Parts: sequence; structure tokens; C-alpha cells
Amino acid sequence: MSRFVQLHILTSYAASNLNRDDLGAPKSMMLGNAARLRVSSQSLKRAWRTSDVFQAALGGAHLGTRTKELGRKVFAALVNGVPLAAAWKDESAAGTLNALKETKAVEIARAVAGVFGKLKSESKADKDPDPAKKRVALLESLEIEQLAHLSPEELEEAARLTEACRASGAVPEKDALDLLRHRVKAADIAMFGRMLAASARFNVEAAVQVAHALTVHKAVAEDDFFTAVDDLNKDDQGAGHMGVLEFGAGVFYLYVCVDRSLLAENLCNDAALAAKALEALVRAACTVAPSGKQSSFASRAYAFYALAEKGDAQPRGLSLAFLNPVEEEDMGLEAIKKLESTRESMERVYGQTAQSECFNALEGKGTLDALVRFAAE
Repeated sequence: MSRFVQLHILTSYAASNLNRDDLGAPKSMMLGNAARLRVSSQSLKRAWRTSDVFQAALGGAHLGTRTKELGRKVFAALVNGVPLAAAWKDESAAGTLNALKETKAVEIARAVAGVFGKLKSESKADKDPDPAKKRVALLESLEIEQLAHLSPEELEEAARLTEACRASGAVPEKDALDLLRHRVKAADIAMFGRMLAASARFNVEAAVQVAHALTVHKAVAEDDFFTAVDDLNKDDQGAGHMGVLEFGAGVFYLYVCVDRSLLAENLCNDAALAAKALEALVRAACTVAPSGKQSSFASRAYAFYALAEKGDAQPRGLSLAFLNPVEEEDMGLEAIKKLESTRESMERVYGQTAQSECFNALEGKGTLDALVRFAAE
């Protein structure tokens, strides 16, 4: 089995704002002394991880949950008399199980959630005369300070401990708080890794590295000045609202590198699950876009070109192909030409001949299914 699978993907987005910076504009960067638009790897990974593609291929049994709210869910389960699974979906769900008093439920919830990271400070709003503010402060105090990525196995253990605490009415002892697991089968954790600052020995090294996607040509954000009309206003001809929305457009190059040996190791050497995870990753990378501003731009797009390589040689991206921005009118085909010629030159110089498979939607050559099979075999 080849150790590495590398993906080189070209996708064209019309007007879009898939991934915003702190000012609401599409993220950007400089490359080759030219401005480019950018979509961060964090944005891409979350879009893939939460996509229907991942859910259909891997199901809930092999996908983790990244959240700060474990303590809130445990608290809701205990005071509302429902299993943790029900509170997970709806904190207001009410059931017929034994309900604990809030004071005890808070102590238990903080103990369980505290396993996965440092909690926020305990609520000091007990004397606040506003019940709503008091409630908000209490629930926030049950949150973990940083996002924790829980595997299905760990969530199951948390649910089991919640029921044990409900039955005993007591805060769990230290030995009972053994909830973290080294051997998990959450494919998204195996692929993208996790970091638990308070329990570093349960960290997982990511088997999939994702570069920030960047335009292969010069591109900058543009402003869309817009107005909205008040449907009931018959007197004033002016707009009921006006604003500015920033957007950008371009052909994006994305590079992904998969360490298949590490992926299998992270998944307890389950070869079938590792192959299924790779299939889901390739399909999602070629078909799933981040959700940013989709209602305003419908900027959904499939990759028009994707190249997969397999081999044991040290991986390398091919962004070098676009160090000089593409300027030709036929931008899609020119981007493919630059990518393939750079790959050929690199292979010739370094004496490498990796196996490869590709599809080219502009010319109707190759298929996504063939690319997926090649990557997963």
C-alpha cells in the first residue's frame, strides 16, 4: 500500500463569500506578488466533516462531535429526566426518568464535562433578579472553554456515567471519570486530528493535511451595494434598507495530503473503515463547498478538475504552478495545463513517477468514481 495520497483540485466559484475574515470580506492572501482570494482549510474541513457526503458514507457511528456544550447537555438530561441522547438533540426535551435537583445536576455536569477540558468559571449570578439572565449565566458556566472533539465511544461513556449519577444521585469519583479513549473509530478525528490541552496523551495526530485553497489568478474582493424595499411602504420611494456585501470570484486550487498509514493506525488498523473514510474525503473535497453566504450567492460548485497521486515519496503541493498568476482568457484549461506541466517537470527533476488518476470535466474525461476508487485502493 502506498503511504501517501495527494489530491490537486481545481474548482471555479462565481460570485461568493465562502469564508469571511474579521471584516466580513472574503479571505485573501498574496502569492507571487499578486493578490489572491483564499478559503481556509478550517472552513473546508468543517464543511466536509458535517456534509451529507460524510454522513452517508460513515454514519453517526464513525463521526465525532466537536462542542463546548457537553456539560449543558448532561445538566439538561439530569434535570429534565431524559437520556443524554435526547438532551443532545434538544435541551428542553422532558422525560419520565428520575430528575435531579439543579444544584446536584450542576456538580455532576461540571465533573463529566471537565474531563474533556477546562470549564468556564462557576456562575456568580445567583442573586441576579432576572431569571432569564440567571439561567443563561448558569448554562454558560457549564461550557468547556475550548471546543472538544468527542468520539461516539466517548459520548457513549458520558451517557452511561450520566445514568449512573442519576441513579446514585452523587457526583462521580475520580475513577469513574475515565471517559477519554485512545482507540476510537471516529473517522473525522482520525483524519483531521484533535487536541485536548488538559489531556495531551489523548491527542490524535491528523492523518489528512489540507492547504488553504487559493485562486490561480489575481483576484480581489468586490463590493455589492444593495437595497431592500419595504413591501408596505406606499408613500416613500426610498429604500427600506441599504447595505454593502463583499464577495469575490475565481478558480481555486486546493491541495490535500493523506498519510494512509497514519489514517489506518488512527482507526485501529480497520482497513475497510480507512478506505471508506478516504472515499468520503475525496467525494466531499470535489463536491462540497463551505456554507458561507450560500443563501445570498448559491455558490455551490463541483471541481472541474481533480488529480490524485499515490506513492511513498515525500509529498509536495503544486501551488508552484500558480506562482505566476494565470492571465489567459481560457482560465480553466490554462490552469489545468500549468498544473500538469509543473507536475511533469517536478517528476523529471526529482526522478519520481507516482501513480495517478484524474478527471477533467471541461473536456468530459475521467470520472469521480474512478478517482475515488483509485484513492481508496
